[in-house]
Amino acid sequence: MSAVTCFGIMVFGESFARPQIFIPDPIAGYAIGGHDPVAYFVDRRPRQGSRKLEFKWGGAEWVFVNKGNMEAFKRSPDTYAPLFAGCGAYALAEGFATAGNPFIFAVVDGKLVFFHSVVNRFLFVVNAKQLMADAEVHAQKTGCKPAL
Repeated sequence: MSAVTCFGIMVFGESFARPQIFIPDPIAGYAIGGHDPVAYFVDRRPRQGSRKLEFKWGGAEWVFVNKGNMEAFKRSPDTYAPLFAGCGAYALAEGFATAGNPFIFAVVDGKLVFFHSVVNRFLFVVNAKQLMADAEVHAQKTGCKPAL
């Protein structure tokens, strides 16, 4: 076994699953690409947050459109943060992790869910109850269930 492999196992575990936190967008530096998580519920669409309204939670910085949204998130981040650490829910139901797209989303049973593609969103929504249960089963082993 090489030194790199040993290091990878020590740091990431043998499964090489995703870290169990919200990973900041590599370009924006913020969770969910710098979009306000509360806006998905209030405005029913993604809205870019402001750097003036930042809040650290779940291993990432979150930004918001206004103070009211930021305060709502602070009181109940689990209500507004996307399920599965932002992983694509349909792929997760199939047993593997993909990055969810903040522009391809649905609110399912009051929870924000991201998808990798529009087709995946459609397939998930038409059988949401079963696929949500399947995604939950795979979330822990893929690292798409934040350990908060």
